[in-house]
Amino acid sequence: MKKLLALSALATMAATTVLPAQAATYAIDPSHTFVTFEFPHFGTSTNRGRFDKKEGTVEFDRAARTGRVELTLETASVSSGTPAFDKHLRSDDFFAAEQFPTAKFVADKFTFDGDKVTEIAGSLTLRGKTNPIVLKARNFNCYVNPMLKREVCGGDFEATMQRSLWGVNFGLNMGMPDNVKLVVQVEAIKQ
Repeated sequence: MKKLLALSALATMAATTVLPAQAATYAIDPSHTFVTFEFPHFGTSTNRGRFDKKEGTVEFDRAARTGRVELTLETASVSSGTPAFDKHLRSDDFFAAEQFPTAKFVADKFTFDGDKVTEIAGSLTLRGKTNPIVLKARNFNCYVNPMLKREVCGGDFEATMQRSLWGVNFGLNMGMPDNVKLVVQVEAIKQ
C-alpha cells in the first residue's frame, strides 16, 4: 500500500509539474512557400512575379509569443512566366541579380492575437539596402501534417513596400508606381 501511495504521489507531482515552453525550430518547406510580388502596369493590368528558389528557418514559441524568421531568396530565380521580362527583372533596372544574388528577410518581432500570429516585423535586405518591413498575416495556422507526422506552421502574409527605398527606381519617371505588393505564402516543418 505504501508503494502504491508513493507511486501515486510521484505521478501527481509529475502531472502538475509544468516545464517551461521552449522555442521550436521549423525549416521552411520550399514546395509550400512562395514569395510573390505584384504592381500595376500603367494602370491597365498587374505585373506579377515570384522567386522560385528560397530557403530559411523559423523559430517559434507560441506560449512565450516569440519568434524569429530568416528567409533567403535567390534573386536570379525570379519568374514572371515570360522569359524576356524575367531577364529584365534580373537586370540592374530591378533586382541586379548578378551583383546581389540574394535578398533576405529577417524578423524577430511577432505580434499575436491569442495563439495566432497577426504580423511579423523585421527587415528586408535587397540590392544591398536594408529597410524595415512588416508582414501582416491574412491567415495563420499550425497543424500536424498527416504524411510527415510533424507539426507544420504557416500562413499567408502581405506587405506593401516602397521599392525606391531599395534602389529599384526603373519606370518611376514613366508613371510606374513606387509601391509593390509583397505576398508571402509560407509553411515550415518542425524539426
